[in-house]
Amino acid sequence: QEQLVESGGGLVQPGGSLRLSCATSGFNMGYYDLGWFRQAPGKEREAVACISSNERNTYYSESVKGRFTITRDNAKSMIYLEMNSLNPEDPAVYYCGAGHGVLTWLNRGVLYWGQGTQVTVSS
Repeated sequence: QEQLVESGGGLVQPGGSLRLSCATSGFNMGYYDLGWFRQAPGKEREAVACISSNERNTYYSESVKGRFTITRDNAKSMIYLEMNSLNPEDPAVYYCGAGHGVLTWLNRGVLYWGQGTQVTVSS
């Protein structure tokens, strides 16, 4: 059974950093596009950062470009999101996802979702 499990969320001060991790199992993530998505209360889930299966292409939303970095380690079945300069617009539940055509279709390309990890930004 395909599983994705996020970790690394928590409380951070404005301007701080966090590194999210996503452990995958039950499928060969090397064949999939991967992404990080977030959903704040009352808002739709949005794509934050995505990386293609061959690692040649990435997508970042305008709101995180230059601050967040997505990486993948196929050998360890792990996905990472390095988040820097966190600001009050970043708090949300962050989800990792795997699918096909994710860089084009964003959420609609995701086949498998994790359960999410909460990120809070507050002084």
